[in-house]
Amino acid sequence: MRKIFILTVAAVILAAASAQAGSLGKPCTSAPEAQWLPMGQLQAKVEAQGYKVQKAKLKNACGELYTLDKNGHRVELFVDPTNGQIIGQM
Repeated sequence: MRKIFILTVAAVILAAASAQAGSLGKPCTSAPEAQWLPMGQLQAKVEAQGYKVQKAKLKNACGELYTLDKNGHRVELFVDPTNGQIIGQM
């Protein structure tokens, strides 16, 4: 029982750490919303890099794009909404 508890706690810690790492644990930009690109332009910039966008949203000053990479693997991308630069991924 103790081993299961330890493994569960370790899994939760790893999941939290990877979520923070994906968006670097901070907003992708400090620029005001007036300087952000429209979501369509962010999607186009990501798709130009070979990803297929399935879903996209803005959260915590980051574009969160749920995509498929060139090999068909699911990848969540964190994108700077001012220029479309990929900041992190999970």
